Amino acid sequence: MVLKNDRYTYRVTWSEEDSEYVALCAEFPSSSWLAKTPEAALKGVKKVVAEVISDMKSNDESVPEPIACRHYSGKFMVRVPPEIHRNLAIRAAESGVSLNRVVSSKLSQ
Repeated sequence: MVLKNDRYTYRVTWSEEDSEYVALCAEFPSSSWLAKTPEAALKGVKKVVAEVISDMKSNDESVPEPIACRHYSGKFMVRVPPEIHRNLAIRAAESGVSLNRVVSSKLSQ
């Protein structure tokens, strides 16, 4: 089974522990596939995801929306210790920029 218009987020990486490539899907973190080649690992995890989605649909469960299709506002709240907040505010003031710009710059590094 293959998903039509598959827009899920996949990653293939080497697993030293397994001595094989492992493919993962961000939207289905419990699904993975091991194979000797990256291509085979990707093909395997895509098949697993398609099967999981089929099972979810047959059980009237909601299927996760692909990350690529989600809309993001660009806003989220992060809690940090007061000392870090103070240090970032000082850095922003000394640089003549907003706290938001300092934090955004740090996160993009």
